[in-house]
Amino acid sequence: MNPPPSAGEGACGARGRGGDLSGDGAPLSRPSLTRGPPSPAEGGGRQRALPWQERWLGFRNRTIANPAFQRWAAAFPLTRGIARRNTRALFDLCAGFVYSQTLFACIRLDLFAILAPGPLGLEALAERTCLRPERALRLLDAAASLELLRRLPDGRFALADLGAALIGNPSIAAMIEHHALLYEDLRDPVALLRGEGGTSRLAAYWPYAGAAGDTAIPAEAVADYSALMAASQSLIAEDILDAYPMHRHRLLMDVGGGEGAFLRAAMRATPGLAVRLFDLPAVAARATERFAAEGLSHRAEARGGSFRTAPLPTGADAISLVRVVHDHDDDTVRLLLRAAYDALGDGGTLLIAEPMAGTAGAEPVTDAYFGFYLLAMGSGRCRRPAELTALLQEAGFRECREIPTRRPLLTRLLVSRRIDTLQRK
Repeated sequence: MNPPPSAGEGACGARGRGGDLSGDGAPLSRPSLTRGPPSPAEGGGRQRALPWQERWLGFRNRTIANPAFQRWAAAFPLTRGIARRNTRALFDLCAGFVYSQTLFACIRLDLFAILAPGPLGLEALAERTCLRPERALRLLDAAASLELLRRLPDGRFALADLGAALIGNPSIAAMIEHHALLYEDLRDPVALLRGEGGTSRLAAYWPYAGAAGDTAIPAEAVADYSALMAASQSLIAEDILDAYPMHRHRLLMDVGGGEGAFLRAAMRATPGLAVRLFDLPAVAARATERFAAEGLSHRAEARGGSFRTAPLPTGADAISLVRVVHDHDDDTVRLLLRAAYDALGDGGTLLIAEPMAGTAGAEPVTDAYFGFYLLAMGSGRCRRPAELTALLQEAGFRECREIPTRRPLLTRLLVSRRIDTLQRK
């Protein structure tokens, strides 16, 4: 007799270990391969005719999956280029982790900074990175193949465009270092999807995610993520402010603003603007120190609290949520947007700036990268502008519109207003 499945196991648990088992432990046949259509007695009834698009898609996929067709397509002149591109794309998916670890090694060894002054030869680079020459050459060739470096005709190595771009954006290097936590959580992606394995590394790193008692988070728990937020916000702050200048506003309150990177950029761009930061008490204390250190205390203040448990401070005529909404699930977002609405006066403006689903050309960023990152973090998802607009309208906001940004892959911008003369639904 076979032992009964453990809790949460059954057929799904068995499939996770590589075999489809029936209730008595016998292998299940795969219906699509070994059985015909279900009979009426099995609940099939009359077969529904498939739309022509589905019939075509099924035929196309069966054809592409056929090894004989794959060999033919790789040889036929009109399909050879497509076949080779698809082969490369599939291999890149398989090798993506190796590519990211090549980049990680370059960051850890400070290779881009070493090459910033100019090209160097193998021996010099091996000495500077403390690697044996043959190991250094392996890394250099790998980085050159990924267009991070360029190998010159004389054998020296120089920065390529991607490597040079990393020099000008140190926040990217901080994010690459941070990804070590994400990779730990993705060791078993199926377990992550099923919610098995306990608390993830990212959930521990971002303790506010899903935490009802977030005001009690201690200072030592926010130091690392606050510093990472401050570094990475510099990537998008200017894009937001170029798209939506703040000169029309008197007081801007940034909710979830970390150490104030976005507000400091707003003050630099708008000399007459006063700002207020609202974040967890331990984070707000760090922002207060940053404002004082930069001589901005006369224009900037930081207040601690949580929108989950208390109203937001009033008095601002604009509120910004910069990469905040996508960190939370829908019920928390509804609470946050309603709190923002209540804190604004008539005519007040709310800005939501973050990566959004449905961005043309950025689907892998929002759906694959952020999809799994936020899953590991424990809450949130990237939403389409239409979804955010619906949530804004539900909270009472009107005149919701998107303002184009310079790099929509990094952030898109929705602007809406509180207008008391309209009846809230």
